[in-house]
Amino acid sequence: MTKSGKSRRSGGRKKALEKSLAPTRKPNYRQLRHPFAPQKIFSEDEINNIHETALKVLEELGIKVLLPEARDIFERAGARVQDEMAFIGRDIVSTSLNNAPNSIKLCAANPQRALTYEDGALIFSPGAGCPNATDRKRGRRPGDLNSYIETLKLHQSFDVIHKLGPSAEPQDVPTYLRHYATMQAQMEFSDKPMFVYARGSKQTEQSFEMIRIALNLSEEDWNKGVWGTTVINSNSPRMLDKPMAQGIIDFARARQMSIITPFCLAGAMAPITVSGALTLQHAEALAGIALAQLVNSGAPVSYGGFASNVDMKSGSPAFGTPEHIKMQIGSGQLARHINLPWRSAAGSASNIADAQGATENISGVWGALMANATLTIHAAGWLEGGLTFGYEKFITDIEALQTVAELCKKTEATDSEIGFDAIKHVDPGGHFFATQHTMERYSTEFYSPIVSDLSNNGSWIKSGSKTATERATGIWESTLQNYVQPTTGHAVPERLANFIEKRTSEGGAPIME
Repeated sequence: MTKSGKSRRSGGRKKALEKSLAPTRKPNYRQLRHPFAPQKIFSEDEINNIHETALKVLEELGIKVLLPEARDIFERAGARVQDEMAFIGRDIVSTSLNNAPNSIKLCAANPQRALTYEDGALIFSPGAGCPNATDRKRGRRPGDLNSYIETLKLHQSFDVIHKLGPSAEPQDVPTYLRHYATMQAQMEFSDKPMFVYARGSKQTEQSFEMIRIALNLSEEDWNKGVWGTTVINSNSPRMLDKPMAQGIIDFARARQMSIITPFCLAGAMAPITVSGALTLQHAEALAGIALAQLVNSGAPVSYGGFASNVDMKSGSPAFGTPEHIKMQIGSGQLARHINLPWRSAAGSASNIADAQGATENISGVWGALMANATLTIHAAGWLEGGLTFGYEKFITDIEALQTVAELCKKTEATDSEIGFDAIKHVDPGGHFFATQHTMERYSTEFYSPIVSDLSNNGSWIKSGSKTATERATGIWESTLQNYVQPTTGHAVPERLANFIEKRTSEGGAPIME
């Protein structure tokens, strides 16, 4: 019997591992960079054709702009405005693209959480905008402030979530007061870059003021970068409504970032073909980007792509489909064509955290990875096409995101890493468990799953035969129990108390219809 074989049968592996003084693995999932080159589905000529056709759409067909102020801004820049339609010339678009920055600093209460929003960065944000929340213990329910705060604590607890998103909408707080609760909660329970809804100038201005007060920012601090980002969704096809147009204007004036994101579903609000849907998306995004630059040249703005297809039997949105992935890759090509950072999205149409939900979300995350998306929104927890935020779904999605994050760590092939001596000293048919090469690395070399159960069938049965979803319940529960509030959040309630009391007594700030 070989020495290696004897070690295997006598428990030498276990003893060696117990005696090892190898360091604990401490992965760093902050400030990730894309590990792979972006993929292509279109030739350069085809991308240029899509871009030129999008310009033609804006020039000849125009975009309906419901906000008079926005139409006036376009008209003063030389666009032809007729009734509510704005016909935007390619010269306006070209100048705007030249003025838009391609690298943007996203500030955070904790400077170590700050991000550089640019091509090559890999940023994940959780499922957002969900009116409902669900978990295995409490079931599906309307979103409330408690759920909103719980989801913030979950976002804060995992470094692979880089930027906050409004996961569970707190519907128990009136809309004219809701921004007070949501902004305070973001700064009280997290220290990551924040999201600000564009729901009217008054709410936007007050949200920015709350950031300055709560984080005790000087004017110099405020001007160092972006403290609040928002998502602007055009109303496909070819319409920009009042709140969204006002949001672009307000954020541009304050030099905060708006992410211009048409939601083009092929076969419904966009042509049924991938290239047709992307052409419409591109035209609408260019219009929003142009508006931001006309308001304030150099204002931070992001290209956005959230195109997918619909189920032609039911009309319901579909996610993680081949068409969704193709549109992600095509969106990346278009963003690089105009030299802007951009956002994509994952997500799921599944009603629960099941195999369908996992497959759809992982497909969307992988599509964003192949497309080199700067920001991937709805990367964890999104169910029912955005109608529900799932706690178990969030945890199982975190597993997938951390797997992707592991790919960002450089894999080396030095002599030390290859380990020729380890290969040399293990007999044919033996094992590497007890080699020095393994002992030096066993606790740091491999990713340790948080949800996946890698035990054998017998051990799995003895542990209760739990599914991944059932295991995820225990993980989110323990995460909330062990949550540690960031030190930057301790003073937030006191700093904001007078502001919120005063503004509430004045009637709050109604949302823009």
